[in-house]
Amino acid sequence: MDATGSRDLKLWFADGTNYPGQDDIAARQDRLAEALHAVYQRLGEHQRMLLEYKLFEPSFYTTDVPDWGTSLLHCQALGDRALVVVDTGRHASGTNIEFIVAVPLRAGRLGGFDFNSRSYADDDLMVGAADPFQLFRIMHEVVRADVLAPAAGIAFMLDQCHNIEPKIPAQIRSVLNVQEAAAKALLVDADALAQAQQAGDVLGAHAVLMDAYDTDVRPLLAELRQEQDLPADPVAAYLASGYGELISSLRVGGSPAGRGA
Repeated sequence: MDATGSRDLKLWFADGTNYPGQDDIAARQDRLAEALHAVYQRLGEHQRMLLEYKLFEPSFYTTDVPDWGTSLLHCQALGDRALVVVDTGRHASGTNIEFIVAVPLRAGRLGGFDFNSRSYADDDLMVGAADPFQLFRIMHEVVRADVLAPAAGIAFMLDQCHNIEPKIPAQIRSVLNVQEAAAKALLVDADALAQAQQAGDVLGAHAVLMDAYDTDVRPLLAELRQEQDLPADPVAAYLASGYGELISSLRVGGSPAGRGA
């Protein structure tokens, strides 16, 4: 970090146990806390530690940092520059991720996102692919907390594994999905929503969110890109560029750099 000027040290620990009695759960937390403290003390004044969590994998009985609460407790014990990372694909089915986003935001402890999507477990699909409405709800909490701008310090990252789809177009599509969700979140009538909530108007409050979500923001985003001298349709522009075919031809006979996924 010192050599590269990196601001964030992002940590995820693939540590845990497979069987009851295999190890002392509390002692493992003590050792983790001690190790995190040693690393945190090494950080420079303008460096941060971001602690990620994962429900399971590769261990199946316990994971040392399995959820946002465990991450938050360790971060709070370390200091103000230890923050939680929310990976949108690493939760149990049915988990209310926007609630998880809202709580660390309220505590000033949300450091970043790993954006992806899941259908079953940690699928690492394109963000918004499985549930675009969920992505909108997450971005609504981000907009509500006024932390969308870079100055807020939230690190927005794509963390995805493209197995069957071309990787670069998939990444572009993911960026577009996040942009569309953010644009819709910015369209939420905050005053109307607050009035409906305070009046106990359940359907009215829900309608305010749905009005924003149902808005087609794609023409607006295309116009914005053109104003910035960018392609209105980034996917089409990439496909027309021939870059994919070029790099494929240049890499014939090479060795894959990934982990085989």
